[in-house]
Amino acid sequence: MVNHETRGQESAIDAERGRVLVEESREIVVVVDEEDRVVAASRRAREAVEGLSEGAALPPGLLDAESVVVIPYDVGGRHERLVYLGRQGDLSAYEELRAGFTAAVSHELRTPLARLLALLETALLPGEDVTALVDQARAQVEVVGELIDDVLFLSELETGRAVVALSAVPVLPLLQEVVAEHSESAARAGVVLAVEGDPEVELAIRPRMLRVVVDNLTLNAIRYAGPGSRFTLAVGSEDGEVVLEARDDGIGVLERDLPRLFERFYRSDRARASRGTGLGLAIVKHIVGSAGGRVEAEGARGRGLTIRAIFPLVR
Repeated sequence: MVNHETRGQESAIDAERGRVLVEESREIVVVVDEEDRVVAASRRAREAVEGLSEGAALPPGLLDAESVVVIPYDVGGRHERLVYLGRQGDLSAYEELRAGFTAAVSHELRTPLARLLALLETALLPGEDVTALVDQARAQVEVVGELIDDVLFLSELETGRAVVALSAVPVLPLLQEVVAEHSESAARAGVVLAVEGDPEVELAIRPRMLRVVVDNLTLNAIRYAGPGSRFTLAVGSEDGEVVLEARDDGIGVLERDLPRLFERFYRSDRARASRGTGLGLAIVKHIVGSAGGRVEAEGARGRGLTIRAIFPLVR
């Protein structure tokens, strides 16, 4: 027989489970009572709806939209409603984005596959250096593999993969680890790597996710900054925020390219000739945004590039 204490523990677990389900939902979802006061709301709802707070009345007009779905239920003798707040055009915009993303992936895969086919056909011709052609073909296979890995990782992020962590992690040691791991490839590219910053700075982000951010920022510089350039990873706090800065004094980008650097598959003219999936900075933006932060880019042709990932300060 289950005793009262056990039932109480199970009830507490159920309550916490329900709270997490609402809080972490990717939907704009709100729980309201009989008088339309907010009982609970998902993080996305609080970000999307101005003036939404627990205990306050639901902002006027929200229940009148055609896209709203209301699910009434009773719990503990109380009448409550689960409200899904959709916005007009959300579905069509999502379908358009998905179609565009699929087309972009297909285009990006087509190029290395076409090169691979050409290399294999050339290898069948008499007098060709088969070993060299196989090495080139292997490189194209690796490009395809990297692209698939990045697409899958970005998909996992967008379907709710956890980014933030309950405990904070020091940032500077991780920057030093990443720089050490990429030192050989940087040397081959003629790029000098450096790290600086405050060893006391911490972030409430999963170490794996932070490593992905730093890896992509470092690889971006190694691939595109150019020989003779210097790339520095720095971390510190400014105006109550944590700033992770990745700066180089290399070739830089055209100022018109800056607003588009974080778009999926977008590459500046020079980057199109370099190896890379075109998803690295898009992944950086998504992880930083999911951790409550934002990204910025500044620079110009011939004056290097600086990318700043700005996070909330750990309290």
